[in-house]
Amino acid sequence: MAVMSTHHPLAFAFGILGNIISIMVYLAPMPTFFRIYRKKSTEGFQSLPYLVALFSSMLWLDYAMLKKDAFLLININAFGCFIETVYIVLYIIYASKENRISTFRLLLSMNMGLFSFIILFTHFVMKDSVRVQVLGWICVAVSVSVFAAPLSIVAQVIKTRSVEFMPFNLSFFLTISAIMWFAYGLSTKDLCVALPNVLGFILGLLQMLLYAIYRKANKVIMEEKLQENLKTIVILSSEVHPVDVQPQSNEDHAQKVIIINDDEKNNERNLGTSNEHLQPNENAV
Repeated sequence: MAVMSTHHPLAFAFGILGNIISIMVYLAPMPTFFRIYRKKSTEGFQSLPYLVALFSSMLWLDYAMLKKDAFLLININAFGCFIETVYIVLYIIYASKENRISTFRLLLSMNMGLFSFIILFTHFVMKDSVRVQVLGWICVAVSVSVFAAPLSIVAQVIKTRSVEFMPFNLSFFLTISAIMWFAYGLSTKDLCVALPNVLGFILGLLQMLLYAIYRKANKVIMEEKLQENLKTIVILSSEVHPVDVQPQSNEDHAQKVIIINDDEKNNERNLGTSNEHLQPNENAV
């Protein structure tokens, strides 16, 4: 095979495994977007990780096309650009107006504006001898931000004690993918590929650890909410309505007693008057 002949067998093996696992990483959010499609709402999900992942794939694709014998990198990043674009389009369709506007702003500023600037800078300003290296280190910086992008969701998990919006499959495959591409980078002596995956491995482990910690805590929260809902249902079915009771002074209480006594006397007088006018066959009610 021509591709294998340009790679060390070990590097080729890690590259193939990296492609397979990276495809699983790209496909891991599919249940999330199926949920978004089914509920017609993006709920608490954010578009930033997908925008940054698209930006990274675009840069790595350009890097792989400039570098020789990088077919495996071209293949996976071309797929990444396609699938991330699909995710972003679906997000824009079902996002709220505010989230849709913010997503459009990031898409225009980062994925179009900043990407165009980097391409123009590296292709027309940098010399041919250093162009690949400069673009490679830019890819490293962006890859670090890709792995750091889920940190906002990590903070949300710690704050809410809920892993609802941090899919375990994505964290797991990111960790395995980082291992494969780190090994591929070392085998091909490409530090630009190897270095960012060290951080990816660490952050992937952190996300899985948080999932293990807060997965049970999430169940406790759901049970507490269920109990609160049951209490609310019982109260509503019994037609219990809260009434604010204001403390009364002794003078107010005495005035109310006098008023009640006066009312009773007036009722007795009215009753007596009405009895005088009754016919023999009528009964006072």
